Amino acid sequence: MIKVCLADNHPVVQFGVKAYFKDNPDISLVGVVSNLDDLDEVLKKKSMDVVVLDLELEGLSSINLVKSLIRDYSDTKIVVFTNLGEQIYAPNALKAGVSAYIHKNSKLEDLESAIKKVNEGAVIFSDAVKKNLALLNKGKKSDRLYRKLSSREIEVLRYLSDGKKNKEIAKLLTLNEKTISTYKLRLLTKLHVTNLVDLVNKAKTLEIV
Repeated sequence: MIKVCLADNHPVVQFGVKAYFKDNPDISLVGVVSNLDDLDEVLKKKSMDVVVLDLELEGLSSINLVKSLIRDYSDTKIVVFTNLGEQIYAPNALKAGVSAYIHKNSKLEDLESAIKKVNEGAVIFSDAVKKNLALLNKGKKSDRLYRKLSSREIEVLRYLSDGKKNKEIAKLLTLNEKTISTYKLRLLTKLHVTNLVDLVNKAKTLEIV
């Protein structure tokens, strides 16, 4: 039996996933948490085979925290189950060490299949993401910089899009305010815009946020 913990702060998702796996002969949903601190506590107390993780989980402010989970609980596989766009977020999730990336518009059968496969050691990402990674890796360094934002830049952009100020973002990401200003300038340059309003609109157009 594959022991799974769901880390998601949406009650509807929690209800749906619990109902789907209730009588599953291969998968046992033995933990459901709504924030990062609770997830950490559960993983300290129980041995989990797989964590189904929403990247927008409360307390999960940075992809670096996902890396920490993978480092601290190396026997547990991470399956990302999120609404965040795969083309932008999956490559950084893959680099962080997650085992699968499933968008929430997928069927729960796809999530079930992913859980089973990663438990056997597979790494699951769509062909589109694999192709995107291959193209980025083949390009020149300067081309890659333009074509793909770093995980930290994406995080800063998400918070800017939520209306947060530099000082708030700095506190969330444990960085200084000057560093956030630097990231904002990089984002303006990479996305070819000159102000924050256009930056947020461009990000939405590209489905980055």
